[in-house]
Amino acid sequence: MKCTQHSLCAVLALTAASLAQAQDKKADPNGTWTWTSPGRNGGPDRKSTLKLKVEGDKLTGTLTAPGRGGQSSDAAIADGKLKGDEVSFTVTREFNGNKFTAKYNGKISGDSIKGKIETERNGQSNSRDWEAKREAEKK
Repeated sequence: MKCTQHSLCAVLALTAASLAQAQDKKADPNGTWTWTSPGRNGGPDRKSTLKLKVEGDKLTGTLTAPGRGGQSSDAAIADGKLKGDEVSFTVTREFNGNKFTAKYNGKISGDSIKGKIETERNGQSNSRDWEAKREAEKK
C-alpha cells in the first residue's frame, strides 16, 4: 500500500512541476500572421499581414494593410509587449495629414492570436475583434 501511495505522490509531484514549467513558458509570437477584414461598403475582403519578432519582453514588427484606395502600406508597430501569452502594440498611420492610432491586444494560443483592436475617431472610441493565424514557415 505504501508503495502505491509513494508512486501516486511522485506522479502528482511530476505533474505539478510540469504544469508550473508550462505556465512559465511564454507564448511564441515570432512569425508572420494574417487575417482578413470585410471590405468597405461591401467591397472585397482586406488582407492584413503582421510580422512579429520578440526579444525578451520587447515585441517589434511591421503591419502591412490596405489603406484607402486599396494600396497596401507598411507601418512599424510601437510599444510592443509580450506578457505571458498576451501581446499588445500600437500602429499609427497617416492619411491626409491626420494621424490615426490603433491599439492591438491579443492572446496567443498556438498558431492563433485573438483579441481586440481599439481606435478613436472624432472623439468616438471603437473596438472590434481580430483573429490572426500564423503562416507556416516557407522552407
